[in-house]
Amino acid sequence: MAEFMFIYHGGGMPETEEEGAKMMAAWGAWMENHAAVMTNPGAPVGRSVTVTAQGVTQDGGANPTTGFTIVDVADEATAIEIAKGCPILDGGNGSVEIAPLVQL
Repeated sequence: MAEFMFIYHGGGMPETEEEGAKMMAAWGAWMENHAAVMTNPGAPVGRSVTVTAQGVTQDGGANPTTGFTIVDVADEATAIEIAKGCPILDGGNGSVEIAPLVQL
């Protein structure tokens, strides 16, 4: 087994309570369906601050992260299949970046 981090980018905020309930239900169902492999179901995240040798910027970065999840699965192909069903992809304005967690 290997751990992978799903890094969420984009997505959108619901405009109505009804849309919000529908969105939460989709996330809940997806997470429940994969609960056995989610070692950390994660959470949404706020706007990031970038620290470099040149200074600090508070613009959220080049491709702002909006949330994360950690899964423990057999391989990257399995992680990709799980990510394909992620609700952030609904509507076409979100993406899931997948990165292996390297054990030191």
